[in-house]
Amino acid sequence: MTIDSSNPLYLHPSDHPGMILVSKIFYGNGFGAWKLAMTIALLAKNKLGFINNTVTMPANQPHFSYWQQCKDIVLSWILNTLNHDIRDSVLYAKTAQILWNELNSRYGQAKAAKIYQLQKNPCQINQGSNDIATYFAKIKSNWDVLNAINTIPSCTCGAAHAFAKREEDQRLIQFLVGLNPSYDMIRSNILMMQPLPSMDRAYRILMKDEKQKEIHTTTTFHYILCIYACKQWRTCQRRNGGK
Repeated sequence: MTIDSSNPLYLHPSDHPGMILVSKIFYGNGFGAWKLAMTIALLAKNKLGFINNTVTMPANQPHFSYWQQCKDIVLSWILNTLNHDIRDSVLYAKTAQILWNELNSRYGQAKAAKIYQLQKNPCQINQGSNDIATYFAKIKSNWDVLNAINTIPSCTCGAAHAFAKREEDQRLIQFLVGLNPSYDMIRSNILMMQPLPSMDRAYRILMKDEKQKEIHTTTTFHYILCIYACKQWRTCQRRNGGK
Protein backbone atom coordinates (compact mmCIF):
# COMPACT_ATOMS: atom_id res chain seq x y z
CA MET A 1 0.00 0.00 0.00
CA THR A 2 1.35 3.43 -1.00
CA ILE A 3 0.93 6.61 1.10
CA ASP A 4 0.70 9.91 -0.81
CA SER A 5 3.35 12.51 0.10
CA SER A 6 0.64 14.98 1.16
CA ASN A 7 -0.63 12.55 3.79
CA PRO A 8 0.63 13.13 7.38
CA LEU A 9 1.34 9.40 7.56
CA TYR A 10 3.90 9.68 4.75
CA LEU A 11 7.56 9.42 5.70
CA HIS A 12 10.31 10.61 3.39
CA PRO A 13 13.20 8.14 2.94
CA SER A 14 15.46 10.61 4.80
CA ASP A 15 13.16 10.73 7.87
CA HIS A 16 14.56 8.67 10.73
CA PRO A 17 14.27 8.61 14.56
CA GLY A 18 17.71 10.15 15.11
CA MET A 19 16.94 13.31 13.16
CA ILE A 20 17.28 16.65 15.01
CA LEU A 21 14.75 19.14 13.69
CA VAL A 22 15.90 22.30 15.51
CA SER A 23 19.43 23.55 16.11
CA LYS A 24 19.13 24.38 19.81
CA ILE A 25 18.69 21.84 22.58
CA PHE A 26 16.05 22.78 25.17
CA TYR A 27 17.58 23.04 28.65
CA GLY A 28 14.54 24.40 30.50
CA ASN A 29 14.83 28.09 29.55
CA GLY A 30 13.38 29.83 26.52
CA PHE A 31 10.47 27.44 26.15
CA GLY A 32 8.48 29.82 23.93
CA ALA A 33 11.25 30.08 21.33
CA TRP A 34 11.91 26.33 21.40
CA LYS A 35 8.19 25.57 21.07
CA LEU A 36 7.87 27.92 18.09
CA ALA A 37 10.89 26.37 16.36
CA MET A 38 9.56 22.85 16.91
CA THR A 39 6.09 23.83 15.70
CA ILE A 40 7.52 25.26 12.48
CA ALA A 41 9.71 22.18 11.94
CA LEU A 42 6.85 19.74 12.50
CA LEU A 43 4.59 21.80 10.25
CA ALA A 44 7.23 21.67 7.51
CA LYS A 45 7.34 17.89 7.93
CA ASN A 46 3.51 17.73 7.80
CA LYS A 47 3.53 16.12 11.26
CA LEU A 48 1.97 18.86 13.40
CA GLY A 49 -1.19 16.78 13.68
CA PHE A 50 0.61 14.30 15.92
CA ILE A 51 0.90 16.90 18.71
CA ASN A 52 -2.39 18.82 18.28
CA ASN A 53 -4.57 15.69 17.98
CA THR A 54 -5.71 16.29 14.41
CA VAL A 55 -4.04 13.05 13.31
CA THR A 56 -5.61 10.25 15.33
CA MET A 57 -5.23 6.50 15.31
CA PRO A 58 -6.81 5.26 12.06
CA ALA A 59 -9.77 2.91 12.24
CA ASN A 60 -8.67 0.85 9.25
CA GLN A 61 -5.93 -1.70 9.83
CA PRO A 62 -3.84 -0.99 6.67
CA HIS A 63 -3.04 2.54 7.91
CA PHE A 64 -2.37 1.59 11.53
CA SER A 65 1.27 0.55 11.00
CA TYR A 66 2.01 3.83 9.19
CA TRP A 67 0.40 5.82 12.01
CA GLN A 68 2.36 3.82 14.63
CA GLN A 69 5.64 4.45 12.83
CA CYS A 70 5.00 8.20 12.38
CA LYS A 71 3.84 8.54 15.99
CA ASP A 72 7.07 7.03 17.29
CA ILE A 73 9.27 9.02 14.94
CA VAL A 74 7.66 12.35 15.94
CA LEU A 75 8.08 11.35 19.57
CA SER A 76 11.78 10.68 18.89
CA TRP A 77 12.21 14.02 17.11
CA ILE A 78 10.92 15.91 20.14
CA LEU A 79 13.00 13.86 22.60
CA ASN A 80 16.13 14.52 20.49
CA THR A 81 15.84 18.27 21.16
CA LEU A 82 15.64 17.93 24.96
CA ASN A 83 18.66 17.91 27.24
CA HIS A 84 19.51 14.74 29.15
CA ASP A 85 17.71 15.58 32.40
CA ILE A 86 14.48 16.76 30.78
CA ARG A 87 14.48 13.85 28.32
CA ASP A 88 14.80 11.32 31.15
CA SER A 89 11.84 12.89 32.97
CA VAL A 90 9.49 12.46 29.99
CA LEU A 91 11.00 9.39 28.36
CA TYR A 92 8.00 7.16 29.05
CA ALA A 93 5.41 9.38 27.35
CA LYS A 94 3.45 7.08 25.04
CA THR A 95 2.67 9.60 22.31
CA ALA A 96 4.06 12.86 20.98
CA GLN A 97 0.85 14.61 22.04
CA ILE A 98 1.20 13.43 25.66
CA LEU A 99 4.86 14.52 25.67
CA TRP A 100 4.00 17.90 24.12
CA ASN A 101 1.23 18.56 26.65
CA GLU A 102 3.49 17.62 29.56
CA LEU A 103 6.20 20.02 28.40
CA ASN A 104 3.60 22.77 27.96
CA SER A 105 2.23 22.12 31.42
CA ARG A 106 5.67 22.16 33.01
CA TYR A 107 7.41 25.02 31.19
CA GLY A 108 4.63 27.06 29.58
CA GLN A 109 2.70 28.10 32.68
CA ALA A 110 4.92 30.94 33.96
CA LYS A 111 3.41 33.16 31.27
CA ALA A 112 2.68 36.22 33.39
CA ALA A 113 6.22 36.39 34.78
CA LYS A 114 7.71 35.95 31.30
CA ILE A 115 5.50 38.66 29.81
CA TYR A 116 6.46 40.99 32.67
CA GLN A 117 10.16 40.46 31.95
CA LEU A 118 9.69 40.93 28.21
CA GLN A 119 7.69 44.13 28.76
CA LYS A 120 10.42 45.38 31.09
CA ASN A 121 13.34 44.58 28.79
CA PRO A 122 12.75 47.33 26.16
CA CYS A 123 12.97 49.93 28.93
CA GLN A 124 16.48 48.65 29.69
CA ILE A 125 17.65 48.37 26.07
CA ASN A 126 19.28 51.44 24.55
CA GLN A 127 21.52 52.08 21.59
CA GLY A 128 24.77 52.72 23.45
CA SER A 129 27.75 51.90 21.24
CA ASN A 130 25.63 49.95 18.74
CA ASP A 131 24.68 51.11 15.27
CA ILE A 132 21.01 51.49 14.36
CA ALA A 133 20.74 48.01 12.80
CA THR A 134 22.22 46.21 15.83
CA TYR A 135 20.14 48.20 18.30
CA PHE A 136 16.96 47.51 16.32
CA ALA A 137 17.75 43.78 16.12
CA LYS A 138 18.14 43.59 19.92
CA ILE A 139 14.84 45.27 20.71
CA LYS A 140 12.95 43.51 17.91
CA SER A 141 13.99 40.05 19.12
CA ASN A 142 12.38 40.93 22.46
CA TRP A 143 9.15 41.95 20.69
CA ASP A 144 9.15 38.75 18.61
CA VAL A 145 9.33 36.55 21.71
CA LEU A 146 6.55 38.58 23.31
CA ASN A 147 4.38 38.14 20.20
CA ALA A 148 4.94 34.37 20.28
CA ILE A 149 3.83 34.15 23.92
CA ASN A 150 1.09 36.76 24.01
CA THR A 151 -0.92 35.83 20.92
CA ILE A 152 -3.97 37.86 19.91
CA PRO A 153 -7.08 36.09 18.57
CA SER A 154 -7.84 36.79 14.91
CA CYS A 155 -10.62 39.24 14.20
CA THR A 156 -12.35 40.46 11.05
CA CYS A 157 -13.58 43.78 12.48
CA GLY A 158 -11.77 47.11 12.28
CA ALA A 159 -10.74 46.93 15.94
CA ALA A 160 -7.95 44.48 15.14
CA HIS A 161 -6.32 46.92 12.73
CA ALA A 162 -6.66 49.79 15.22
CA PHE A 163 -5.14 47.69 17.99
CA ALA A 164 -2.22 46.63 15.77
CA LYS A 165 -1.53 50.26 14.85
CA ARG A 166 -1.59 51.34 18.51
CA GLU A 167 0.84 48.56 19.44
CA GLU A 168 3.18 49.51 16.58
CA ASP A 169 3.11 53.17 17.67
CA GLN A 170 3.98 52.16 21.23
CA ARG A 171 6.91 50.07 20.04
CA LEU A 172 8.11 52.84 17.76
CA ILE A 173 8.22 55.20 20.73
CA GLN A 174 10.09 52.57 22.79
CA PHE A 175 12.61 52.29 19.98
CA LEU A 176 13.04 56.06 19.69
CA VAL A 177 13.45 56.51 23.45
CA GLY A 178 16.53 54.26 23.44
CA LEU A 179 18.36 56.19 20.71
CA ASN A 180 21.51 58.14 21.53
CA PRO A 181 21.31 61.95 22.01
CA SER A 182 22.96 62.44 18.61
CA TYR A 183 19.62 61.43 17.07
CA ASP A 184 17.56 63.98 19.04
CA MET A 185 16.71 66.09 15.98
CA ILE A 186 15.66 63.22 13.72
CA ARG A 187 13.78 61.63 16.63
CA SER A 188 11.80 64.85 17.12
CA ASN A 189 11.03 65.00 13.41
CA ILE A 190 9.67 61.44 13.45
CA LEU A 191 7.54 62.09 16.55
CA MET A 192 6.01 65.18 14.89
CA MET A 193 4.74 63.15 11.92
CA GLN A 194 0.96 62.76 11.80
CA PRO A 195 0.12 59.95 11.87
CA LEU A 196 3.24 58.32 13.27
CA PRO A 197 5.12 56.43 10.55
CA SER A 198 5.35 52.65 10.49
CA MET A 199 8.30 51.02 12.17
CA ASP A 200 9.78 50.11 8.77
CA ARG A 201 9.60 53.70 7.53
CA ALA A 202 11.08 55.13 10.74
CA TYR A 203 13.89 52.57 10.54
CA ARG A 204 14.69 53.59 6.96
CA ILE A 205 14.73 57.28 7.97
CA LEU A 206 17.14 56.58 10.82
CA MET A 207 19.38 54.41 8.66
CA LYS A 208 19.59 57.21 6.09
CA ASP A 209 20.43 59.73 8.82
CA GLU A 210 23.09 57.40 10.23
CA LYS A 211 24.66 56.99 6.80
CA GLN A 212 24.75 60.78 6.31
CA LYS A 213 26.43 61.16 9.70
CA GLU A 214 29.07 58.63 8.68
CA ILE A 215 29.73 60.47 5.41
CA HIS A 216 29.95 63.82 7.24
CA THR A 217 32.32 62.38 9.84
CA THR A 218 34.56 60.87 7.16
CA THR A 219 34.61 64.10 5.15
CA THR A 220 35.41 66.17 8.24
CA PHE A 221 38.22 63.79 9.20
CA HIS A 222 39.77 64.01 5.73
CA TYR A 223 39.48 67.82 5.79
CA ILE A 224 41.23 68.01 9.16
CA LEU A 225 43.88 65.60 7.94
CA CYS A 226 44.52 67.75 4.86
CA ILE A 227 44.84 70.90 6.97
CA TYR A 228 47.26 69.15 9.29
CA ALA A 229 49.32 67.90 6.33
CA CYS A 230 49.44 71.41 4.84
CA LYS A 231 50.62 72.90 8.12
CA GLN A 232 53.29 70.25 8.40
CA TRP A 233 54.42 70.99 4.83
CA ARG A 234 54.58 74.77 5.48
CA THR A 235 56.53 74.23 8.70
CA CYS A 236 58.98 72.04 6.83
CA GLN A 237 59.30 74.68 4.08
CA ARG A 238 60.11 77.43 6.58
CA ARG A 239 62.73 75.29 8.26
CA ASN A 240 64.37 74.62 4.88
CA GLY A 241 64.36 78.26 3.88
CA GLY A 242 61.48 77.96 1.48
CA LYS A 243 63.22 75.34 -0.63
